[in-house]
Amino acid sequence: MKTVSSLLDENWQVRYKRIANLNIRSSIYDVTNRCNLRCKGCFFFSSGEHQVTEETDIQKWENFVDKEKERGVNLAILIGGEPTLCMDRVEAFYKRLPTYCATNGLIKVSRDQFPDMMVGISLWGGRADEKVLRGRDTFAISSKNYAGDPYTYYLYTITPRQVGKIEPVIKQIVDVGLKVHLQLLSNDEGVDGFSWSEGELKDLRCEMDEMLVRYPQTVISSKYYHEVITTGKMMGRRFAWEECPSVTESRDNRKPQPRRLIHFIRWASDLQSVHRCCTSATRDCSTCKDGAAHMSWIMVNKREHMNSTEDLQNWIEVYEMFAKLYRFIPW
Repeated sequence: MKTVSSLLDENWQVRYKRIANLNIRSSIYDVTNRCNLRCKGCFFFSSGEHQVTEETDIQKWENFVDKEKERGVNLAILIGGEPTLCMDRVEAFYKRLPTYCATNGLIKVSRDQFPDMMVGISLWGGRADEKVLRGRDTFAISSKNYAGDPYTYYLYTITPRQVGKIEPVIKQIVDVGLKVHLQLLSNDEGVDGFSWSEGELKDLRCEMDEMLVRYPQTVISSKYYHEVITTGKMMGRRFAWEECPSVTESRDNRKPQPRRLIHFIRWASDLQSVHRCCTSATRDCSTCKDGAAHMSWIMVNKREHMNSTEDLQNWIEVYEMFAKLYRFIPW
């Protein structure tokens, strides 16, 4: 029987032990239905997930978060809409739970109010693609708001038009003293020119690998993650509804049950409704390129990565990446 100690040398065992007992229990929360952008391809609006009556009573939000903590959640991932439009709700989470805030970066999070909250800024390519997909160059504003912030990174959603052109974007991020994590656009609204071909995905994988080598202090990623997210395959299995680990527990009627995130729920902003999964309720899962979903897919399948030293090291690197992005371990 292969064991961790038989597969790893002393240095890798230290890395494994650092993450082995983290016991991350995350859920996702729509803080608001409103946004100060309307991005083409935004799964939140394209799937109608904003069509609930938003809870506005802050006391109800505080009581809700208390119950989530009792449920065992130790990572609150705040999305929207745009969470920074409702800082009192963000604060309700931050005062009670380890909290991550996904934002477009147009509104600056006060570090007096949220000194160590991890902030992930969405970025959808270079200036030209940002203007096509989001209506404006958000980097020009977000980079001024967060330059040099040790608890902030860019979540760079790469589009097919960016293949061969991502290094200038990485350099911009280096220049403002921030980190970057890479994921791929899922073209939920079928915008012309933004759907992936196999050749583009193959080329992008090589390019992502190269960026990790050239900018190891800036790019928070791993080559194995690049392989899985560009091919949609892990250990000979293809990502699909039958495999996804981040399905809301009460919506998960799959039989047999795959390995999944324990007690995961994606809550709507009415604090009563739940969504199907961590992304779009209408997305064809076979086309999903969501980075967190693919990271989680790897993480919950540790046993499948116990076949060889290389497989287990790949698993450790992805788990470390996730833990860094949500501030469970340092950069």
